[in-house]
Amino acid sequence: METTADKVEKMESLPYAEADSSLRALAGLAEGFGRSAIGGLHGPLYIVTSLADDGPGSLREGCRRKEPLWIVFEVSGTINLSSYLSVSSYKTVDGRGQRIKITGKGLRLKECEHVIICNLEFEGGRGHDVDGIQIKPKSRHIWIDRCSLRDYDDGLIDITRQSTDITISRCFFAQHDKTMLIGADPSHVDDRCIRVTIHHCFFDGTRQRHPRLRFGKVHLYNNYTRNWGLYAVCASVEAQVFSQCNIYEAGQKKKTFEYYPEKAADKEEMRAGLIQSEGDLFLNGAQPCLVKGVGEESVFHPCEYYPTWTVEPPSESLKQIIPICTGWQSLSRPADHGVLNQQ
Repeated sequence: METTADKVEKMESLPYAEADSSLRALAGLAEGFGRSAIGGLHGPLYIVTSLADDGPGSLREGCRRKEPLWIVFEVSGTINLSSYLSVSSYKTVDGRGQRIKITGKGLRLKECEHVIICNLEFEGGRGHDVDGIQIKPKSRHIWIDRCSLRDYDDGLIDITRQSTDITISRCFFAQHDKTMLIGADPSHVDDRCIRVTIHHCFFDGTRQRHPRLRFGKVHLYNNYTRNWGLYAVCASVEAQVFSQCNIYEAGQKKKTFEYYPEKAADKEEMRAGLIQSEGDLFLNGAQPCLVKGVGEESVFHPCEYYPTWTVEPPSESLKQIIPICTGWQSLSRPADHGVLNQQ
């Protein structure tokens, strides 16, 4: 039987465990398509001292500044947003050391690059088209790491309108319907550029879209998805999904992979997407429903885009550790060995 000490040791062997050795060690350690994201590596610290929606010392004040910033928190609690909070380029929003919950609205990453969002909670977003984290348009080099997301009126993380080179890792998703949409509409043919990696995430009882993809390329590995309501993963128009060593554990609904044909605006025929499954584990009667004839020549392979990633066989041990190591973590804020000037 695996002990707590065994689980701790297992967590320490997970990807980028060294990221918590010092504050800025996080930068550039993402695996997959978002691996270039450096956030506010070359900027000073900005310390959030207020849970107010706006004003001096608020998160919104730091995120709107144009210069690179590494944003940390001196306070714990809930930030109730009255409108989307826009995050500008070269920002790290680093929740390690405190417990920050975002509610009301969410974060918007619009036409920005090199953003890291780490160790935050998102819950209770209300209003039409309100996502926990909305990435659009034309944003790139983004890393979302160890965040907990639940109960928003629209999506938890949505990636659309030519946003690309994004990694989502060790996040926890629960109590939600339309979990993650990548590629918003069959008319947005420029979304063919979208590339996203999702790994070591836990989708716990969320209904659908883990993710739903149009046009782009998504690499899924070592995620644990259980008890979905409609399907686990959906490939719509021209989508390419490479599903590698994930754990799919069905509840009442057994269909794991879904295919929705749609017509791209610049094409005549209806097409669904493609999913290739390699080394996935299907539990409790989960049915992959793979399209016949789909092979390596039909779906991209990650090695075409990045040389290495940390993947292990889907095992009972991985199934036990994923719920522990995903989402917000009770961590001390690492020391900043490269401190510039505090704001």
